[in-house]
Amino acid sequence: MKAIILNEAGSASNFKYVDIPKPEINADEVLVKVSALSINPVDYKTRSSEVGIKRFFEEERPVILGWDLSGTIVEVGKEVTDFKLNDEVFGMVNFPGKGKAYAEYVAVPASHLALKPSNISHEEAAAGTLALLTAWQALVTNGKIKEGDKVLIHGASGGVGHYATQIAKHFKAHVIGTSSEKNKEFVLQNGADQHIDYTKTDFEKEVSDVDLVLNLISDPINNRSVDVVKPGGKIIYILGAIAPEYVEKAKNKNVDLFAILVESSGADMKTVADLMQKGSIKSHVSQIFSFDEMDKAHLQLETGRTVGKVVIKL
Repeated sequence: MKAIILNEAGSASNFKYVDIPKPEINADEVLVKVSALSINPVDYKTRSSEVGIKRFFEEERPVILGWDLSGTIVEVGKEVTDFKLNDEVFGMVNFPGKGKAYAEYVAVPASHLALKPSNISHEEAAAGTLALLTAWQALVTNGKIKEGDKVLIHGASGGVGHYATQIAKHFKAHVIGTSSEKNKEFVLQNGADQHIDYTKTDFEKEVSDVDLVLNLISDPINNRSVDVVKPGGKIIYILGAIAPEYVEKAKNKNVDLFAILVESSGADMKTVADLMQKGSIKSHVSQIFSFDEMDKAHLQLETGRTVGKVVIKL
């Protein structure tokens, strides 16, 4: 099968396009023939740093990156009961861990998958995996979002942000989304009730009494967000460690400031698949690359200017 391997950390030019044997599956896994996969900032951050590679793969080399896929089951492990041959499925594979999705065939724990909604493409399904699960686990699992909440989403035009907006609107929340001016129309058409151009306006001057903040930008935004959240509110961060002084500031205001890391979950995948089937959540795929253009796809994502999702078609 075709696969993309990485022998050492570095630029996207380090990718090697190779032919290797198909993976063998365990009893609780299925073998998926991949139709589309998507990439996220964690992909290029892992690729570019030895620390990043070791985080997921320890000393294993070469490695196959990737966690997001949509495709068709071509082999079923003997303990698998939820799926059968030729089922079309999608999911986030083994995150945080060894996903190995940059390949024509991927061995996937059945517990990480859901049936692909029949009314969307493999490209749209592949997009709605890590980014969509991150938004769901942030707002719903950890944020306990509810009707009437005022929700501030920092970075509302990106992969996680555009799904988070739709999830918040599904729960009948009031959504304020930040982005640059050029993405204002997209953010509002995607469901946000209010837009703030972060390049020209300090959001602290525009909003107050926020129930829930989803910070998809940087740690200093956590510090500033404390000033607009009401006591008892939450600020959820997805990009790693938070400075202790920001946590202390939040605590003094009775605001819960914490970070999360998304985890593979077939149960959550089935929930979001149902919402996608109903049209409540839609993937915005801004660019599709071919498998042999993975380096270009990474370079696009590294600009930090991608609206919605970047997808790879096999």
